[in-house]
Amino acid sequence: MMHSDDGRLQALRARAYALAESGRFDGAHAVEQALIAEGWPNAGAALQSSYARKAISERCMAAAKAH
Repeated sequence: MMHSDDGRLQALRARAYALAESGRFDGAHAVEQALIAEGWPNAGAALQSSYARKAISERCMAAAKAH
């Protein structure tokens, strides 16, 4: 059971990073809202760590500079 939870968490974070790298979002909160809209109800809990939020925000900023 724990492995499936880990797998879902990894999938959610991978999707969050993909959204952040798309250049359409300006930060972790916007990515979180997009994930919830896509049907990831546990997005807020999965992205609670400051590390995850910082990584997402950095990817958003890098994508914004690239576009």
